[in-house]
Amino acid sequence: MNKAKARKLDGAKKELAEVNNAITSILSGAQGYKIGSRSVQRADLAILYKRKDTLEDLVSSLEGGAGRFKRIVPVD
Repeated sequence: MNKAKARKLDGAKKELAEVNNAITSILSGAQGYKIGSRSVQRADLAILYKRKDTLEDLVSSLEGGAGRFKRIVPVD
């Protein structure tokens, strides 16, 4: 694996870990909080799950895998 690909893989794995941590935080009740007059709202779970899917596909392809397969059902 060349250096550029290795750096991209490392970055994708780190971002995937951060996304997984954010999902875990939200699921444990930390969607947002307020201190005094200031409030913080974390990202929407749907957006995080979509990003997680994208990153998992990227990591899989960079590691030489084929990625996840999606089934397509033809409709007449």
